[in-house]
Amino acid sequence: MALTGRAWAVGLLMTAAPAVAQAQSPAAPAAASSPAGDILFDSRLRYEDVGQDGLDDATALTLRARLGWQSPVYSGFRLLVEGEAVTALVDDYNDTIHGPAHRAVVGDPEALELNRLQVAWTGLPDTEVVLGRQRIVLGAARFVGNVGFRQNEQTFDAVKVTTKAFEPLTVTWAWIDKVHRVFGDDSPVGEWRSDSHLINIEAPTPVGRLTTYGYLLDFADAPAQSSATWGARLEGSRPLSPEWSALFALEYARQSEYGANPARFDLDYGQISAGLKRGPVTGTLALERLDGDGVQAFQTPLATLHAFQGWADVFLTTPPNGLRDVSATISYTVTRPPLGRSAVLTAAWRDFQDADASVRYGRELDVSARLTLDARWALEVKAAHFDGSQVAFADRDKVWAAVDYRF
Repeated sequence: MALTGRAWAVGLLMTAAPAVAQAQSPAAPAAASSPAGDILFDSRLRYEDVGQDGLDDATALTLRARLGWQSPVYSGFRLLVEGEAVTALVDDYNDTIHGPAHRAVVGDPEALELNRLQVAWTGLPDTEVVLGRQRIVLGAARFVGNVGFRQNEQTFDAVKVTTKAFEPLTVTWAWIDKVHRVFGDDSPVGEWRSDSHLINIEAPTPVGRLTTYGYLLDFADAPAQSSATWGARLEGSRPLSPEWSALFALEYARQSEYGANPARFDLDYGQISAGLKRGPVTGTLALERLDGDGVQAFQTPLATLHAFQGWADVFLTTPPNGLRDVSATISYTVTRPPLGRSAVLTAAWRDFQDADASVRYGRELDVSARLTLDARWALEVKAAHFDGSQVAFADRDKVWAAVDYRF
C-alpha cells in the first residue's frame, strides 16, 4: 500500500515524539508546565474488525497521532496548539467518506487537521475562559463530549467560561460556533455550523452531586438535530459497611425543537441506576429510556455515543419509536497485575426495546480488558456482540485491540 500524504504526516509526528520523550525522565511525564512550555503528544494504534449481517466484513488498522504545544502562563494567558493525523495502514472498511458501500463501517477516515487552537485566560478569581478550537466534555459526556473512542476527536470552535466563584457551585457556559465531528474535514457531514449555547451547573448536596443543565443546539447544516434540552442529574454513593458501598444515579431531561428545526416535539429522557462496590469489584444495574413518538426521537448529537447503548454502536441515532436500554455491568480492577500498573476488566449485558417496551430491538454483550503499563503506555482489547431482533438492527460483532502512548 502506497503511503499517502497523511501517512507521511503521521510518520513525522511519530518520529518527533521519541526525541522529545528521551529528553524527559523515563519514569514519568514532565511537570505540568515548564519555562519553555510543554510538548503535548498522544498516539493510538488500533485494530478493528467488524462482521455485520448483510455487509462484507471490515478490517481496519489505523494510527492516530496528536502533536501540540502549550505555552507557559503569561499575565493569566496560555496558548495551546495541537495537530492531529489519522492514517489507515489496513483499509478494508467503509470509512464513511469513500466507501466501499458493501463493507461494514469503521468510523475512522484518514485525516490531517488542526485539532485544537485555543487561548485560556484565568485573570478572574476561580474562573477560566477558553476561546478557540477546543475539547469540551461535560459530565459523563452523555450530551456533550469529545468522542474520544474514535481516532479523530470531536472538537469545537467555541468560547467556554467555567467558574467556581459562586461556591459551592461550578458553573460552565459555552457558545459553539462550529462542531468539528469525527468524520473529518473531507466529509460532507464533518463540520456543522452552529449557534449553540451550553449551560451546566454542578453542586454538592447532602444526598449526592447534583447537576442541572440546558443545552440549546442550533445547527445550520443539520437542522433536524437542533433541539433544546433541559434536565438534572443526581448521583452519589453511600457506605453500607466497612467493605460495601452503594452507588446510585437518577436523571431526567426534556427535549423540544429549537432553532432551525422545523419539527414540533416534546420528548423525555430518563435514567436510573443502582450498584454495589466491594473492594475492586463494582456491579451496576441501569435503565435508560429515550422517548420517541414514531417520527421524532430524543437525540444527543454531541455526545460521546460509543459509551452509551452498547459498544457495537447500533443506536448512534435513536430510532423513531425511542429506545429502552436495560443493562447489567460488572467491573474488576486489578491494582497489582503481574505486568504493569493496573488493569480493569469489564463485562456488560444489555437488552434493547422501543421506549414503550413493546418491541424488542436486540441484545448485546460487551467485554473489555485495559492494562495500564505506566504513565505513558496502555493496552486494551474489547469486543461487542449484538444479536438483533429486527431487520433494521442487523446482527454484528466487533473486536478491537489498541496500544496507546502519550507524554
